[in-house]
Amino acid sequence: MKPAMETTSEDNQEQSQDRKGCFECCIKCLGGVPYASLVATILCFSGVALFCGCGHVALTGTVNMLEQHFSTVASDHAMLTDVIQLMQYVIYGIASFFFLYGIILLAEGFYTTSAVKELHSEFKTTVCGRCISGMFVFLTYILGVAWLGVFGFSAVPVFLFYNMWSTCAAMRSPIANITSVDSICIDVRQYGIIPWNATPGKACGSTLDEICNTSEFYLSYHLYIVACAGAGATVLALIHFLMILSANWAYLKDASHMHAYQDIKSKEEQELQDIQSRSKECLNSYS
Repeated sequence: MKPAMETTSEDNQEQSQDRKGCFECCIKCLGGVPYASLVATILCFSGVALFCGCGHVALTGTVNMLEQHFSTVASDHAMLTDVIQLMQYVIYGIASFFFLYGIILLAEGFYTTSAVKELHSEFKTTVCGRCISGMFVFLTYILGVAWLGVFGFSAVPVFLFYNMWSTCAAMRSPIANITSVDSICIDVRQYGIIPWNATPGKACGSTLDEICNTSEFYLSYHLYIVACAGAGATVLALIHFLMILSANWAYLKDASHMHAYQDIKSKEEQELQDIQSRSKECLNSYS
């Protein structure tokens, strides 16, 4: 019975070592995940999805509102309709591009993270790799500046809808001292959305109040707000990516200098060993 007990204890020790090895391997793999790049990618995907999805639906609702209440003649808003359709196609392109770009930046984060370098000790930086990292830094900077413009542009419809909503709220307020409700109007022609010859071009009094009470108005208003928030989240994600890429590029540059120093040091040590071996051979030949 004693040998059987010893065998069982040895098996338990082997199983515990295997479990410990799997645990250490899992911890090591989790340590190789670039969490900063992962958070930035999720934030970028979320922001772009909110901006593109909500912006697309809000633009469609805006066209319907203009056709029904502000520009009843199709020829008056034909150019606006074409511009909005073009913007919707641009939204499709933005969504596709940033889906691929976010994945590429996440892969670049996996490639350059220090934890991955510890897992693969043979890793060496190259000039091409440093150039690609520098290119990503420059491209992300350009995209960040562009998205700042997109964020500002997306705030314009929010401002216009807020003016309309606040005007309707002021008309319905019981403390408002309004002699003639019909004298209160919203003229969208002054914003350049539709031409000055569009009819009717404006909504006044009870008509304006009815527009504000429609579900289409509230839906478009809130969708524009969410789209603006999505654009802001995308700007934050690109700033986050820019910091990560800059840090990774600096790390790659330092690593290349370190590898060059190690190569020179190893060559010098090899030359010193060769000189010592030759000197020993000479002494042995003299003796």
